This record gives sequence, C-alpha cells and structure tokens, in this order.
Amino acid sequence: MKKKSDTPTSFAAIDIGSNAVRLLIKQLKEKDGQPMFAKVLLLRVPLRLGFDVFAGAKISGQKEKNMIRLMKSYAQLMKIYKVEHYRACATSAMRDALNGRDIIKAIRKKTGIDIEIIDGQEEAQMVYNNHIEYMEDRQGNYMYVDVGGGSTEINMLAQGELVCSRSYNIGTVRILSNAVKESEWERLKQDMAALAQSYPGTNIIGSGGNINKLYRLAEKKDKKQLRITVPTLRSLHEDLKSLSVDERMEKYSLKADRADVIVPAGEIFLTIADIIGAEYIYVPVIGVADGIIDGLYARIRQEEG
Repeated sequence: MKKKSDTPTSFAAIDIGSNAVRLLIKQLKEKDGQPMFAKVLLLRVPLRLGFDVFAGAKISGQKEKNMIRLMKSYAQLMKIYKVEHYRACATSAMRDALNGRDIIKAIRKKTGIDIEIIDGQEEAQMVYNNHIEYMEDRQGNYMYVDVGGGSTEINMLAQGELVCSRSYNIGTVRILSNAVKESEWERLKQDMAALAQSYPGTNIIGSGGNINKLYRLAEKKDKKQLRITVPTLRSLHEDLKSLSVDERMEKYSLKADRADVIVPAGEIFLTIADIIGAEYIYVPVIGVADGIIDGLYARIRQEEG
C-alpha cells in the first residue's frame, strides 16, 4: 500500500447484478493509525440483464451493446478518480446467461475491464465479510440475507461464528420472470426450518437495494439500531402489493426499476423471517460492492506481507 504522505489509494468495485450494475469508488485513508475507506462515488444503472436471461436464457444484443457502453463509461470514471485497484464481479444473471462468457470477452477487448463471474457461495461470503465489520453486538444468532435480482444469499452467524453460507436461485427479477423453480423454494424453506431449529432466537440483517428502500419507506423504525420489526415490514409490503407499479411509483416516489422488484423482495424477506421466527430486520446500508472492495484490500495486504 502507499505511504501515509502519498495521495490516498483509490479502490473500485463493479457489481454486475441481475437488476442493476453498480460502480463504487472508495479512497483508503488513515484515522488514528487505522485504515478506513471513504466513499467518493456510487453509480447505479438499471440494465436489468435478468429479464433477458431468466426468460430467454441469453442477454439480448441491445443489452450487450448497452453493457459495453456502460463499461466504457465506468473505465473512464476510474481513470478520472485515479483508481489503482479494482475488481469487477458478475453474479446470477451472468452466471446463467448462455452468452455471458462471450460478452465478458467482448467487454475485456473493448474496454480493458476484466469481469469475473462469481458463484453464489463467494457472493454470500462477500456480504458476510462486509457486514461483520459493522456489528456492535457480535453475539447471539443472526442471519444475513442478501436479496438480489437473480439470487438470495444467506449467512448464518451464531455467537460470532459463521456456521454456514447458502445461495438460492430465488431473486426479484427471477420471480417477476416466473423463473423460480418450486423445488428451489422448497430447498430454501427446508434449510431455513432446519437452521431455525438449531439456532433459535435468530434475527435478520438485510442487504440489497430493496431492503434499504423498504427501511427508508417504513414509518416506524428504530433509527438508532437501524432496524425495523417484521410486522412493520409486513404492513408496508401488503400496501405495496395492493398497488400497481404506477401507483407505487406515485405514492412512494419510486423509480420504475425499483417499483416492480420491491414487492418480490419483501416476499423473500418475509418468507425467511416467518420460518425462522425473526422479530427484527437490521438494515445497515452496505452490500456486495462494499464487500468486493474489502476483499480486494485484504488480498493486496496479504500479497504485500
């Protein structure tokens, strides 16, 4: 890493999800002799790759063009912000797309950005690694639930120890595309029931853009502990579910690409909460992109000895 007197080192993460593609840039600084990251840029562009993949197995030619355009823009922004270290990760939609690897090759050739397709287990681990840093109380039982467009990742933490990580092909865009297999729902429900029996008194820590938005929309919430009760989430979810997409946009000032996916997201969180008997959902505003940067920093430090 750079010396203290040098310009702060910039790190970037590109998170290519099933609904949106994010660019996060952070600068590494020191506070009281300890390294810390300061966010300098966060962009989110709703390419909605999952709607192509989960309905037709491939990313369309138009979305491939848009993805290349976006990666060119992100490459230029990383130059402007003097990013020295970056990692670009693609998750569920790119994992499932028959032409995903061909598109990655085209992006590398035309933009210089090298994209990695990561599996669900690594995605779940990223979310866990990032969340643990933000917890004041590391005892008790917590389930980290990260709901994306194509998949849901869970990490079970008991008394400060990670006991399991799971990934399910159940996501908001996949639900809207009627592409979730009933067997996958059954697998999730059986796993959650088994975990609930082994780890009673578990509460949820939620991750992803939808639970962040649901937290902000909720009238009743514990701002000090960044949490909402499961009944509060259920009431909000039922109201959103009763409205059309246009009505949700008008009543709750939602963008179109959030107004449709927010209802299946609530369904996933409530399904899990009901099975494990959770009382609260904690909502620290962090996600996969933060985990990418933390993991990248840890890897570089390890390489430097």
